[in-house]
Formats: sequence, structure tokens, C-alpha cells
Amino acid sequence: MHLVAIAWIYVVLMMAVAEATSTTGTVLGAVFTFLLYGVMPLAIVMYILGAPSRKRARRAAAAAELAAAQASRAPDGGHHAAGAAVPPVGKEP
Repeated sequence: MHLVAIAWIYVVLMMAVAEATSTTGTVLGAVFTFLLYGVMPLAIVMYILGAPSRKRARRAAAAAELAAAQASRAPDGGHHAAGAAVPPVGKEP
């Protein structure tokens, strides 16, 4: 996807250079050509196409936060202190 974006910027840059060096063109027109044909549409498209990766990153961060919260709990998974692992053995009366 980045290759297409680089190619599009290159094409628009060449359009802007051609307009700036033309006898009837202006530098201001070249700047607007570069911004309105190149930067703005490409920024919108890249933002839209980047939405799934931002969503995955947000979910991964939430999962990591949840895992950290669960790991900080007591070993038995509750909020109480762990009891004795082996009950004491006593003599019968």
C-alpha cells in the first residue's frame, strides 16, 4: 500500500513541477495542485485504510491491560488471602 502512496505523490509532484515551470502556470497553482490533488486525498485514503490496524492495536492494548490486571490478583484468583495448602492433621480423641 505504501508503494502506491509513494507513486501517487511522485505523479502529483511531477504535475506540480510541470505547472510551476510552464509559461502559463504559477508557483501558487503548483502548490495548490500538490496539496489538493496529492496530499489531501492521500491523507484521507491512508487514514481510512489504517482504521483496521488502529482497531487491532486498541484491542491488543486492552487485552494486555486485562492480562496485567489479572496477573496482579492473588494466586487463588480472589481478593482474599490464600489459606493453608495442606490442612493440619490432628489426633482423633
